[in-house]
Amino acid sequence: MSKKKNLPIIENVEITGVAAEGKALVRLNDIVTFVPNCVPGDIVDLQITKKKHSFMEAKVLRLVKPSPTRCEAKCKHFGVCGGCKWQILPYDEQLKYKQQQVIDNLTRIGKVELPEISPILGSKHIYEYRNKLEFTFADRKWLPWEAIEAAGGLDQIDTAYGLGFHIPNCFDKVLDIEECHLMPDINNRIRNGIREFARSHGLTFYNEHAHEGQLRTLILRNNHKGELMLIVSFGEKVNDTCLALLEWLHNEFPEIIALLYVENLKFNDTIGDQEVKLYFGQDHIFETMEGLQFKVGPKSFYQTNTEQAYELYKVARDFAELKGNELVYDLYTGTGTIANFVSRQARQVIGIEYVPEAIEDAKVNSAINGIENTLFFAGDMKDILNNDFVSRYGRPDVIITDPPRAGMHEDVINVILNAEPKRIVYVSCNPATQARDLALLDTKYRVTKVQPVDMFPHTQHVENVIQLCLR
Repeated sequence: MSKKKNLPIIENVEITGVAAEGKALVRLNDIVTFVPNCVPGDIVDLQITKKKHSFMEAKVLRLVKPSPTRCEAKCKHFGVCGGCKWQILPYDEQLKYKQQQVIDNLTRIGKVELPEISPILGSKHIYEYRNKLEFTFADRKWLPWEAIEAAGGLDQIDTAYGLGFHIPNCFDKVLDIEECHLMPDINNRIRNGIREFARSHGLTFYNEHAHEGQLRTLILRNNHKGELMLIVSFGEKVNDTCLALLEWLHNEFPEIIALLYVENLKFNDTIGDQEVKLYFGQDHIFETMEGLQFKVGPKSFYQTNTEQAYELYKVARDFAELKGNELVYDLYTGTGTIANFVSRQARQVIGIEYVPEAIEDAKVNSAINGIENTLFFAGDMKDILNNDFVSRYGRPDVIITDPPRAGMHEDVINVILNAEPKRIVYVSCNPATQARDLALLDTKYRVTKVQPVDMFPHTQHVENVIQLCLR
């Protein structure tokens, strides 16, 4: 077998821009090169790690001179953990690049006529803004080579009991997390407390290859009151030691008002198809938005930045321009948050969603708020939303659509075009697929308003809301 060719080291390179996936970029010999963990203006020594015909990838060997805009990362796990890749970029700079990301996608991919794009709405809080975190247990923690070398080898490090996040693109490697600033500090106290309890009481952590181990995943959810839902997923049948952990959590953390568990014996971590069992308290928490209550269960989807979700939904409602007599279709309604949020300003709102449990939550959310003008349907969007459906339930005056990252199926777009609502409000977590869909809608609709919204500080992700009006 031939020896792998050594890739070059390039010194004193100035980083010039920001790219996808939270990486920075620079052109080397006119080839775009993607580099993680640096910001525009940094002067660095680079090691090329991948070389293709049209692009290269590199890692920073040495920070020669930091950029004037660079700031210190708050988290000790920055650069190793796969999240919060823009911590070293000041927040106003993050917003600038997110705004440009929206502009670039809409112009280069959509190629449709655009109005002036409104300035991005930044998040009030850039730390402790998430209402949900999920951690994974592993019988062996993953360590970067730098940490192994600094310790003098693997035999000098305790590698047992990892509880944290998967490193990027690796299902079986878990970085042990001691601190995370995306939720209030109680997430650290719970996670680190569970790790120590497991060590002292002989609970085993999961092994993805052998598919064995008692502790598998941990999900935390909170609400604006600071109340917590905690879901512990076990990889084996629950025994007395597992129950002792749940009892300890109940006694140690009075903030947990919903303590649940899952016995997940299948080969993947998802709990959507699993029975969630109640250990203590109730099987849900409530979130409040503009006087409305929303029931959030263990499988519910709810926007993970609660404060910014309110700003996002206000934009969507404003763009809908409802007068009170409209029939509104809310596509990809989830648990009916937007549907219920706009229902006061509409004659009727019809929500459609793929996940049956989410639709049941949507119905409950209408009921607990005394909302009687909503109607919800569960099923694949392209199967439910067809011309017969529109004929039966009425042609919508307004469509609000909030699809997953993949955007809308072409069949769905064709039904929308046939229905010819006066306005479409398109909420997207992926401006690239949103731009692709705009090009298809352009035959009958023109873009009249664009409002980016930042839901996830320190990441490259950005939401975007677009209003389209019938030509």
